[in-house]
Amino acid sequence: MVNYTVKLFTGEMQLAGTLNSVYVKLVGTKGESKRVYIPKTASQGSAIEHDVSCPSSLGQLEFVVLDTKPYALLGYINDDWFCSKVVVTTPEGDTANFPCYRWILSNKQLVFREATGQNCQETEDLVQRYSLHRTVWSIYAEGLPQIMKAASPSDLPAEVRFSFTKDLEFKFTAAKALVELNLAGLSTNKEQWHSLGELSHVFNSRKTDVYDYVEKNWKEDEFFGYQLLNGLNPRMIHLCSKLPENFPVTEDMVKDSLFGKSLEAEIQKGNIFLVNYKHLHGVTANVINGKKHFLAAPLCLLYMTPEDKLMPIAIQLKQDPGEDNPIFLPTDSEYDWLLAKIFVRNADFAEHELNFHLLRTHLLAEVFAMSTLRNLPMVHPIYKLLISHFRYTLQINTLARQALISENGVITKNASVGGPGMMEFLKKAVASLTYSSLCMPEDITARGLESIPNFFYRDDGLRLWDIVHRFVQKVIGHYYTCDSDVQKDYELQIWIKEIFFHGFLAETSTGIPQSFSLMTELIKFLTMVIFTVTVQHAAVNNGQFDFGGWMPNFPISLQQPPPTTKGQSTESTILKTFPDINTTVNGMAAVYLLSTQSTDFVALGDGYQDHFSEKTPLELIHKFQDVLKKYNFEIQGRNVSLPLPYTYLNPKIVENSVAL
Repeated sequence: MVNYTVKLFTGEMQLAGTLNSVYVKLVGTKGESKRVYIPKTASQGSAIEHDVSCPSSLGQLEFVVLDTKPYALLGYINDDWFCSKVVVTTPEGDTANFPCYRWILSNKQLVFREATGQNCQETEDLVQRYSLHRTVWSIYAEGLPQIMKAASPSDLPAEVRFSFTKDLEFKFTAAKALVELNLAGLSTNKEQWHSLGELSHVFNSRKTDVYDYVEKNWKEDEFFGYQLLNGLNPRMIHLCSKLPENFPVTEDMVKDSLFGKSLEAEIQKGNIFLVNYKHLHGVTANVINGKKHFLAAPLCLLYMTPEDKLMPIAIQLKQDPGEDNPIFLPTDSEYDWLLAKIFVRNADFAEHELNFHLLRTHLLAEVFAMSTLRNLPMVHPIYKLLISHFRYTLQINTLARQALISENGVITKNASVGGPGMMEFLKKAVASLTYSSLCMPEDITARGLESIPNFFYRDDGLRLWDIVHRFVQKVIGHYYTCDSDVQKDYELQIWIKEIFFHGFLAETSTGIPQSFSLMTELIKFLTMVIFTVTVQHAAVNNGQFDFGGWMPNFPISLQQPPPTTKGQSTESTILKTFPDINTTVNGMAAVYLLSTQSTDFVALGDGYQDHFSEKTPLELIHKFQDVLKKYNFEIQGRNVSLPLPYTYLNPKIVENSVAL
């Protein structure tokens, strides 16, 4: 007889332990052990040992099979168990590691491979013998990336439910948000705001330093321009090399803003920029509190001054030029100009929340996670590289579909772009989705923003792209020695094909690869995936309460149409245009919820150690983490001299996954 010492590790999150009876079986190249009962309680955070005896050596260990049975004395109540890993010491003294990180349900059997990174097509039959649960694609709405088939978080398969506490946290935080903000009493008040002072008096809880700055400066042109570079949505602005034909700005209109300089000359010098919210053209506006609301599809021209300030110089609120669609200017009356900027900010809300936040981070993260879970075994190097970047993503997306964009969701019911217009807009956004726009270096170049000053999102983002790219390059170089290795990796090829078909709807115009032929292609794509679900998500998510909590700066809806003439707007006009009180506070609660850091936050670069066990990858991970720490200090040093520090891409506050 020979003995194998099995050590079972239980997760540290709440409810991870179990009173169920736990059973283990070892599978090696020379045979299997019997299914052995572990006579010890797997409590939260525990590590329990037990010997498994076999008549002879099992050879090289390949699999551990785990299952549990309800405990009879508890009336056979199901008590799920979260096993983080299994470590087996062989009779020869060698150690085999089996990462799990799954919920194991009562009477369900799960198999886990040994941790050494490998491609495992040749052993796939063994896995199928134990019937691993497979995730299933589902169509949420025609024309949108597909999602996991799950009506609620409880429907998610056990292996992706990392923690039940996340479900509870999201639900209860959503319910408590209005209370925490001292706004619960206003959530049913359908009156209009009476003054900006009333707004300021009501919104006096949980303010941040940035929130205070926004409240003081939201009317200023300089801050309006700053936000297009370093605010919630730095993805819209681009260099204007030629005025759009439907935006007939004349030299005379902008001569004062350009200090007498020629508009055409400034365009040629690269000092003129544009944001164009054309996706909103023709989108059906929502009905809120029984009243029709409105959407603009504005174009806004901006000028980079010799003092390196980005200033708006012309705004047209609808796409089709005409007498009833004036071009608003800084030289117009105070309230005409302010109202035009408010419509731009409302359009930016739509693009930000639905296109750059929901679609390009959350929904794509779900696609990447789904294909990874469906097609890559746990010991595949790409699985090990990516899986920590999908922590909580399927849970949070399932919850978000219920809380935000369902029939009764906050966005659906309270945003001008909610209701039927939401899917109209999202389909337009999907049609504009390209691979190059997801790769930050290419996106910055395509938008002509390589040299625009004071663009901290670009500076930090490009640096982090490079850091992630170098890390991915080294990890892939460890597991793949040549292009042929990539071409022959059948599981990898199926992985990217499913992403192309289910995430990008088989549209070749997106530029998304359908297969990989070169290591460089794989490295670039993996860099994009990691960057999207970490850095890019942080850039468009973490500042939502900072920039969006003060409603006038980021209005969720507007209930008056875009002005068709000049000289008619007053402060009263603006107050009547703003959303009602209940709509305002519900929107404020949503952005507060979405930008609140979770209690079990994991920073960029952490979590890999749970899945890698080999020396070289672990060394690469430590170096990656060290580089991120050093860049963290660089960002802190730069921010000291800034009137409004840009912190959202500081690695220590960039979450390692789309987890909120």
